[in-house]
Amino acid sequence: MSFSDEFLHDENSFSYEEKDLREKINTCKQIINNGQTISNIELLEDTIEMCVDFDYVEDGLFLVEELLNIAPYNSEAWQFKGVLLNNSFLFDEAYICFEKAISLNPNDVESFINKSIAEDNLGLFEEAYNSLKRAAELEPNNEEIYYSLGVLFEKREKWDKAIEYFNKALEIDPEYIEALYEIGFCNENSNRLEDALLVYDKYLELDPNSYTGWYNKGIVLLRLEKYEEAIHCFDLSVALNDEFSSSWFNLGYSYFQIKKYKEALEAYNKALEIEPNDETIYYNIGQIYEEENAYQLAIKNYTEAIKLDSSYYEAFLARGFCYDMIGKYKLALKDFNTAITLTTNPEDAWFAKADLEYSLGHLQESIKSYKEIVKINPDNFDVWFKLAETYTEMGLWLDAIDSYENCIKINPENANCFYGKAKINFLLNRTSEAINNLKKAFTLDPQIRNKFIQDYPEVKTSKLFVKLIDENNN
Repeated sequence: MSFSDEFLHDENSFSYEEKDLREKINTCKQIINNGQTISNIELLEDTIEMCVDFDYVEDGLFLVEELLNIAPYNSEAWQFKGVLLNNSFLFDEAYICFEKAISLNPNDVESFINKSIAEDNLGLFEEAYNSLKRAAELEPNNEEIYYSLGVLFEKREKWDKAIEYFNKALEIDPEYIEALYEIGFCNENSNRLEDALLVYDKYLELDPNSYTGWYNKGIVLLRLEKYEEAIHCFDLSVALNDEFSSSWFNLGYSYFQIKKYKEALEAYNKALEIEPNDETIYYNIGQIYEEENAYQLAIKNYTEAIKLDSSYYEAFLARGFCYDMIGKYKLALKDFNTAITLTTNPEDAWFAKADLEYSLGHLQESIKSYKEIVKINPDNFDVWFKLAETYTEMGLWLDAIDSYENCIKINPENANCFYGKAKINFLLNRTSEAINNLKKAFTLDPQIRNKFIQDYPEVKTSKLFVKLIDENNN
């Protein structure tokens, strides 16, 4: 991630400079049309440089082409053209321009730095790295070079190496806040969250008006589950830029985490004003209404999310749960079935579908759904247990025992599995096996004994079972 914050210029000054640039561009075009380019090279160069600074790509390229027509050996012009082409994402053409600039001026550090950008975007990492190393040899105290090296490694998620170069930039210029920002970002992405906080705090001391700085600090605090502190950061971020939808969104999420649903809803709605086509905002609003049991409103928002993204797995799943809660079972099943098709890991959707089928009394269908889950995750204890119970209800005793066996493989200390097997073995007249299962269940959980007496009240008249229970008590 490259530095994305806005260093706040005086707005009137900025407008004046841009107005001055437009006037210069028009003057240069008149000069070109009048055939007076040669006598106005300095003005042309100055205007092209301003086009680079203000990202006036089209005008800049027009002017630089005219300049190169009369001064083809002007290395600075070739460098400007390369930068403008970089900004147009024409990196292969930009690369050629920087090569030309360097051939004309082999010690031009700026050309090496900008050439590395083109090389990086062309997937030429080693070449980009070598270009920057060459620039560092020419100007070892140029902090921009080390910053660029940091960005080069940061883009490849080589966080420690990136931090090493950003720190070198800071050694040269301790107030190089772009480098501080990126160190914070690298620490954040390498899960050194406390370190990231310290760096963002230093950054914000130097630039307290950075709304993205407050936002990034807020994200770290969110990840640390320090929601109140995160809310403070996002509040400051939107105070500095109330059009920054990401801060509004995460402000809403932070409030949601501490169950302040009214405030969360206000923040999400503000984010929605800025980004009306963001399906995630609708989904998160749906989550609030679902928490408040306002299922119709939740469904409305999940539906809006699905309209914007027809492959939104989580929205289909959540809407299915809401339909289930208000008794619209066919719609719920439809959403669960759709969700199953939208992900490579539909375990949760199959479980939701299976549980609904079970609650509707569609036991055969629920078994099929539960079996789909254990195909995905053979170690899902809860599903094997559900299968065992469902098979038992259907009188499929042997299948139930197999399911309990799978439960025991996963969790051999679960007394209910042994008790379930015992009950089935009694029904199958496998008394010896049933008693062994009971003994194991009683050993693992003595409370099972009370359950057994409730399920089999006749046990009180059976000397065998009384003995078994007494042995367990001892």
